[in-house]
Amino acid sequence: MSVPSPSRSRTPSLSAPTPPAPGTPGTKGAQAMKRTPAKVRALRLAGGAGQYLALACYLIFLGFPLLWLLSTSFKTARELGSLDPAWLPRHPGLDNYRAAFDAQPLLRSALNSLVVACAASLISVTVAVPAAYALARHRSLVGRASSVWILVSQMFPFVLVIIPLFLVLKNMRLIDSIAGLIAVYVVWNLPFSLWMLQGYVKAVPPSLEEAAAIDGAGRVRTLVSVVLPLLAPGLVATLMFSFVTAWNEFFFALVLLKSPENQTMSVILTRFLGAEGVADLGPLAAASVLATIPGLVFFALLQRRLVGGMLAGAVKA
Repeated sequence: MSVPSPSRSRTPSLSAPTPPAPGTPGTKGAQAMKRTPAKVRALRLAGGAGQYLALACYLIFLGFPLLWLLSTSFKTARELGSLDPAWLPRHPGLDNYRAAFDAQPLLRSALNSLVVACAASLISVTVAVPAAYALARHRSLVGRASSVWILVSQMFPFVLVIIPLFLVLKNMRLIDSIAGLIAVYVVWNLPFSLWMLQGYVKAVPPSLEEAAAIDGAGRVRTLVSVVLPLLAPGLVATLMFSFVTAWNEFFFALVLLKSPENQTMSVILTRFLGAEGVADLGPLAAASVLATIPGLVFFALLQRRLVGGMLAGAVKA
């Protein structure tokens, strides 16, 4: 038998592969790979620009009614009655604000709304914190049923509950009183406050409470010293929503308050409408601008605490 010579053995060739000729699919793929980083940067820039454009459009959509209301409050009666309304007042003045203060007791009604909104939001959040903690930590059939009832209660229309509510308050002699309206707002805001704070309590790690229990802290001490500092964002957000809800609420205040000295800002604004439904547009716009200021100030003050509480909670957690 003949032995194959080493020159005929099938050994793999170690020579470099021949580069593909120009125009072949390989070169197109390489060129596409070279252009990929530039395309990625361009796509990122386009995506960022699109996000900022969408955010700007959304801010314009939200801010346009307020800007138009502010512009209307400074216009003269002739400009308000013009068939060709202008974006900005040609001769701005404070006549509408003077007329609004002369026509209605705006300061008194604003003070009533401020007292009612602050008291209702503080009481509802204070009551909701321990209840939300119990519902979040002690899961049972009663807790699930309570959570479902919280959501269902928010679907009740005002007209459905106003008659029994009026009878209850009448028996308690709380009709046409600030205290009665505060009690109504506390009950009405409590389900929402419970539902909102319950989610924040669930986000707090139970290991922190277990560590506090090992150190000898009781339930109340754990809630006050461990859980409440981490609930700062939830407390601030719930306070803001409760305050705005109580400040802007109209139906309960209209039905339950009869004396002019007890009426809130939302009810006073309806007095700028005439008997035939014709609005005194200038003073109404001025009074509406004044009615939006407390809510904006309240939100601006608590917004910093909301962000700071979120960062502090993230560090502590």
